[in-house]
Amino acid sequence: MRIALVSDCYLPRLGGIELQVHDLAVQLMRAGHDVTVFTITDGPSSAGDVPVVRLPAMAGVPFPSAIDRLRSALATFDVVHCHSSLVSPLAWRAARLVDNALVTLHSLPSPSTPWPVERIARYVGDAQWTAVSEAVAAVLRKLLPARHIGVLHNGIDPGLWRPGTREDHPLTIVSTMRLTRRKRPMAFLSILEEIRAAVPSAIRLRAVIVGDGPQGGAVAAAARRVGPWVDLAGRLTRFEIQQLYASADVYLAPAELESFGVAALEARCAGLPVVAMASGGVGEFIRPGIEGFLVNSDAEMVTTVADLLTDDALRSRIQDFNRGTEPAMTWEHVLAQHLAAYRAQHALSAQYLASTS
Repeated sequence: MRIALVSDCYLPRLGGIELQVHDLAVQLMRAGHDVTVFTITDGPSSAGDVPVVRLPAMAGVPFPSAIDRLRSALATFDVVHCHSSLVSPLAWRAARLVDNALVTLHSLPSPSTPWPVERIARYVGDAQWTAVSEAVAAVLRKLLPARHIGVLHNGIDPGLWRPGTREDHPLTIVSTMRLTRRKRPMAFLSILEEIRAAVPSAIRLRAVIVGDGPQGGAVAAAARRVGPWVDLAGRLTRFEIQQLYASADVYLAPAELESFGVAALEARCAGLPVVAMASGGVGEFIRPGIEGFLVNSDAEMVTTVADLLTDDALRSRIQDFNRGTEPAMTWEHVLAQHLAAYRAQHALSAQYLASTS
């Protein structure tokens, strides 16, 4: 099949959507499909071996010339898969331009902040909406009750994250996040401070936060107040993150609106017990007491992590299980999931064309 992946955000910008769209393109190409990514993110005309069409835009809004080029290009593809965040003008416009596009929502809407998805759905037309997790799908089903909402998970290659030989190191807490309010880095630093107070002082601790973002300055100032045992690593490559996870012990995901949690899944495949908020999508691959724990508050996260750090047997049991057991979201399974959805959409498009010819 000829498959167009449309995403406002793409490499070289780093983030969950960007990396997942790229990895999906690579997996589809390895399976023999013809794939092109369309985006408004500046960069080279390819990312690795993936062809990329970079369309002109200003302040995140595509120019009319970009829409004209997109319209003519998408008509040549069998499937158009649009990857949407809460604000994705290019993805929504692409879905509107073709019949029976597929739209996947990668963000978890906040229950306290109205999101006009009904208006967006009317704008894009007869698109099939999907979500990256059941947590996101549940919200969409409430907001769009007349539509069928499927799930197309993010994928992972567990083999890339299996740790090598573990060297001696202080007990290490790690988290990878974009330093934005939505990811709660400031709250995370408060959690770390309380964990340090709850764990006996004789136990050496280290915490590493990976990532950058608009709250970087405030996070750096707060980290200095927490103490020198907290390290801000900045933005790291995948290889560097793999090396970090190989010398870490527990992964924390403090975001309350985590749509899926790719970084948490990577940490789980590296053998780390994951402690995450129960309100997001991490619960689809973290079962309490097996791969890690799900909590309902910052206070519960502090208590749970302190217990993990002081109970060597519990921590080792979860680490051994995570290192030796693959999650359900391997690329083999996720790719089959996507191709089934693509074939269904392609069949719908063919039926529509036949009925209008």
